[in-house]
Amino acid sequence: MRIAGVLHESIVDGPGVRFVVFAQGCPHRCPGCHNPETWHPAKGEEWSVRDLFRIIRKLPDSVQGLTLSGGEPFQQAGEMADLAELARKRGMSITTYTGYVYDDVLELAAKDPQAARLLEATDILVDGPYVEKLRDIGLRFRGSANQRVIDMNASRGAGAMVLLPEG
Repeated sequence: MRIAGVLHESIVDGPGVRFVVFAQGCPHRCPGCHNPETWHPAKGEEWSVRDLFRIIRKLPDSVQGLTLSGGEPFQQAGEMADLAELARKRGMSITTYTGYVYDDVLELAAKDPQAARLLEATDILVDGPYVEKLRDIGLRFRGSANQRVIDMNASRGAGAMVLLPEG
């Protein structure tokens, strides 16, 4: 998969301490994006799922989760799903950031089995494009007020979108 980079320990990209993989390539190209270097799909570096998982296996127990950010993880849904599934077997929670809104992710998953796998492996989905005029640095796990933090496990159980409570 093509990635822009990784963070071995982050406390701002989902709950707890997390290992973060930044996907390379993004069709959204949001004005004011925090990671515009991730936009071009041919840039970044090629990594195998196996090599990324080797890093994850060596992380200290304090790292409780994997965050897939971007770029756009759903552009490489199959490999991102492979990595997420391996991390879940290790007991890690999975947070996925996407510039797509929830309904569009559901539609994508209905058409693409790899996107469906990635969505199924996701515990928390942060959806929506970054909107510069709605920027709010006080928001938990996101940059603009239009973005939502969705509890995917509760959403699957309820059959409808359930937001993660603030706080």
